[in-house]
Amino acid sequence: MNVNQSAPPVPPFGQPQPVYPGYHQSSYGGQPGSTAPPTPYGAYNGPVPGYQQTPPPGVSRAPPSSGVPPTSTAQVPLGQGAYGQFGQGDIQNGPSSTVQMQRLPGSQPFGSAPLAPVVSQPNVLQPYGPLPTSAQVTAQMAGMQISGAVTPSGLGYGPPTSLASASGSFPNSGLYGSYSQGQAPPLSQAQGPSGSQPPQRSAPQQASSFTPSASGGPRMPSMTGPILPEQSFVGPPVNQPNHVSSPPPQVPHPGTQIAGLPGQPPPMHSSQQPGYQLQQNGSFGPVQGPQPNYGSPYPGAPTFGSQPGPPQPLPPKRLDPNAIPSPIQVIEDDRNNRGSEPFVTGVRGQVPPLVTTNFLVKDQGNASPRYIRCTSYNIPCTSDMAKQAQVPLAAVIKPLAKLPPVEASPYVVDHGESGPLRCNRCKAYMCPFMQFIEGGRRFQCCFCSCINDVPPQYFQHLDHTGKRVDAYDRPELSLGSYEFLATVDYCKNNKFPSPPAFIFMIDVSYNAIRSGLVRLLCEELKSLLDFLPREGGAEESAIRVGFVTYNKVLHFYNVKSSLAQPQMMVVSDVADMFVPLLDGFLVNINDSRAVITSLLDQIPEMFADTRETETVFAPVIQAGMEALKAAECAGKLFLFHTSLPIAEAPGKLKNRDDRKLINTDKEKTLFQPQTGAYQALAKECVAQGCCVDLFLFPNQYVDVATLSVVPQLTGGSVYKYACFQVENDQERFMSDLRRDVQKVVGFDAVMRVRTSTGIRAVDFFGAFYMSNTTDVELAGLDGDKTVTVEFKHDDRLNEESGALLQCALLYTSCAGQRRLRIHNLALNCCTQLADLYRNCETDTLINYMAKFAYRGVLNSPVKTVRDTLITQCAQILACYRKNCASPSSAGQLILPECMKLLPVYLNCVLKSDVLQPGAEVTTDDRAYVRQLVTSMDVAETNVFFYPRLLPLTKSPIESTTEPPAVRASEERLSSGDIYLLENGLNLFIWVGASVQQGVVQSLFGVSSFSQITSGLSILPVLDNPLSKKVRGLIDSLRTQRSRYMKLIVVKQEDKLEMLFKHFLVEDKNLNGGASYVDFLCHMHKEIRQLLS
Repeated sequence: MNVNQSAPPVPPFGQPQPVYPGYHQSSYGGQPGSTAPPTPYGAYNGPVPGYQQTPPPGVSRAPPSSGVPPTSTAQVPLGQGAYGQFGQGDIQNGPSSTVQMQRLPGSQPFGSAPLAPVVSQPNVLQPYGPLPTSAQVTAQMAGMQISGAVTPSGLGYGPPTSLASASGSFPNSGLYGSYSQGQAPPLSQAQGPSGSQPPQRSAPQQASSFTPSASGGPRMPSMTGPILPEQSFVGPPVNQPNHVSSPPPQVPHPGTQIAGLPGQPPPMHSSQQPGYQLQQNGSFGPVQGPQPNYGSPYPGAPTFGSQPGPPQPLPPKRLDPNAIPSPIQVIEDDRNNRGSEPFVTGVRGQVPPLVTTNFLVKDQGNASPRYIRCTSYNIPCTSDMAKQAQVPLAAVIKPLAKLPPVEASPYVVDHGESGPLRCNRCKAYMCPFMQFIEGGRRFQCCFCSCINDVPPQYFQHLDHTGKRVDAYDRPELSLGSYEFLATVDYCKNNKFPSPPAFIFMIDVSYNAIRSGLVRLLCEELKSLLDFLPREGGAEESAIRVGFVTYNKVLHFYNVKSSLAQPQMMVVSDVADMFVPLLDGFLVNINDSRAVITSLLDQIPEMFADTRETETVFAPVIQAGMEALKAAECAGKLFLFHTSLPIAEAPGKLKNRDDRKLINTDKEKTLFQPQTGAYQALAKECVAQGCCVDLFLFPNQYVDVATLSVVPQLTGGSVYKYACFQVENDQERFMSDLRRDVQKVVGFDAVMRVRTSTGIRAVDFFGAFYMSNTTDVELAGLDGDKTVTVEFKHDDRLNEESGALLQCALLYTSCAGQRRLRIHNLALNCCTQLADLYRNCETDTLINYMAKFAYRGVLNSPVKTVRDTLITQCAQILACYRKNCASPSSAGQLILPECMKLLPVYLNCVLKSDVLQPGAEVTTDDRAYVRQLVTSMDVAETNVFFYPRLLPLTKSPIESTTEPPAVRASEERLSSGDIYLLENGLNLFIWVGASVQQGVVQSLFGVSSFSQITSGLSILPVLDNPLSKKVRGLIDSLRTQRSRYMKLIVVKQEDKLEMLFKHFLVEDKNLNGGASYVDFLCHMHKEIRQLLS
């Protein structure tokens, strides 16, 4: 069957197919094929000197190799450097060999042409691929050097050299010029032939040539002057978007030249001249000969066949942060290149745009990346290859993800009493990849190859391509995601379910009453109950509600509509919990509105004078579950709890907080539950379809690790408001509660992931319970929760047929309807490691690695977990270096294009509070974050580990777009500006000490910096453009995140600034976490050790 066959314009089942003006399928990012965006840099001033093909007179050179013309006189095409054959820093002793160094067999998957010696073949392009597409920036550090520009096969590092600056000196940069956001000036390329193709995703990975020019002539003086008329500036931007292959080779134009930034150091010169040879994988060789503006280290230029002269003084070792991969640049490039066109899912194994890019999805047979994202979209054919690469094969699945309004929700298919069509052997559901045979009377399962009969009522003829003629009338034959209505066979006890119920269980102990929590909550519930989730266009929600209050005992309320006043029933025997009433406990909100309102008015008054400080916890959950069992329905418990449950009752806890255990082998006990009682309780809850959402309001240690067990295993959520104060935390709590009550939830759910032959699901991460090795059981599942699945090989895969995943979720909707939601995804398979590395997604990889590590701390010392992460990352990058990158000096660090952010993001995970806590981080905070990350999606982990830092005062006030982010480092902060930082849970505004008085007045309504209240959590509402813009931006950021982010205003040099700096993740932190630069050096060392 042809997976790539496109759908007719308007499928009969109603999928909206908007027309996208200018949509051009074959190129990325909306760029037309043969042209590229104009260069972002201005030109240098002054005349442009001509390039010299031969060294100037008086420069001695290496003796020519026998039988081969000297390098400089070989007929090399103009605009392309001649390549010698020695590695970085090697000195040629005696005549050079005529044979170019041979590459290892493992690293030859790239070009079809045989390798040939460059020097002896005039007028031939380099054997390793097209001309370089980007310029390099050198930067110094101990024994290694980093190039800022990167092309698809990776980023390179070379040995130390001294690169001179053209303009003399640059502030704060030592010898190294800083290009903005890690970007070197682009190398301009001549216009390709008019019919030249845009970059294709399947283009072979280009390997780099690996040696510098043998000519020892000096470098050309820096370029100045206006751009000459014949120069064309059509090269691609320097940092190519992640996952996009390099453009095809273009014919060099005699006048090509590099545009540079005014006032910035000169870019690397084009390969027509001696010096750095630009190389395709972003690495480059050492400069051999003096630099512009620098004298030769000793009189006369060096002769490379002779002995070196006196030693040069070593320049200071400093790595320019601008020359290492920038997350901001990668995100920006992906937005520019892939945000303007829809992502059409018809092609197998496509890498989607990054999670940080806003894009539209058109489902044409594979599930949207909003539902499933993979660590790699091209998986190794054999387990040996997978072990060699060490890249985890995993999918992050968000089965009930909320789609943007412009995308259609999955279609619901009703097959009547016969139910959905499935494979008889493996039970996979009908999907677009099933192959119909024998004129449509049978189908072959794409997962297990079993031949199945097509039931008479489902029969349809095939067209000339072997596709059913009704394929586009049926969502299950043409779309990646859809739903089936389940028959009674899919229901518990073969009986259709009742609509679910919500039970609100409120702690009325002394702490809860005193803080104002109970009064606030009761007031809010009066209006909130009108917004319970409802199905489709239903006028009212089918969900019934019940109320319980508790301290050491439990109080149940009868709110039957026929009563004039609510009735309270007290259960004091908490050891043997039962529900004292059935009729009148769970009611329809509209029928019993007057009684419920009366109850919510009375609760704060009833307990206003309480002196009871002790609480129970497990019996409360037990009571809620028993109530749902008696009502024969699934549902959710909303628990509002304030303190450690120390009252005599099942599940009683003691304070076991002990900071002395940190960094010892017993540290793992802090993350483990105190007692097994809560796991047993959670198992009962899952069997009943009882999901628990827990809202915690602790003033001290409450043992989150234990209290969160039931929410975690039932698919629920935990919210924590430490030291709750109504005036400061009201908005955050109310917003979280509203969102939690209103969100669409699937109840009593079971999820199974099926795979085609060759791989199988072996491990699962998330908030759920598993009673066997295949079924993920969820008492409740909402649109924010993900389940992460890891796959392993159990057989060899086939490159032609690829690999298939099918996620099937059986659940009860809010209206009580039993449904099956199906997501399908086809992946490519590869026999070359280069294809694996070219199709990875770093954000998903980090999501998996963080969850793997956060589960690891339950059973292993934290140091062991950290070391495991570092070793795995080093193995991934060393395997790439050994098998995919071009041969080059060991002094270079070469990163795959798709993984160039792996080190910076992994360092953020290693520095997180769970794996490296600071003195101010409590045990409860660590346990809270650990369980939170377990079910985060890829977008949430991306911003959680690498926060966004947005300058508020640099973009024009009238601009309606979000200000461009800057890197999360203190170096990027200017004391004259104001910045906003967000990580999905926290929101900070940092105010520089020398911000203009007018800006302070506009934003804070005070006349000077000193009058701003540090720790302010609400900006004043002022009627001016800046205030409106900043408040609008904050509101917009809050709507993007699943939890309300509380604002904290931080002033420069203030005590709160330490908290803010904790989120500047590229810097060293106080807990001993490495800076990005230091960690990159460390990774390089680890990789070199593995390679040697």
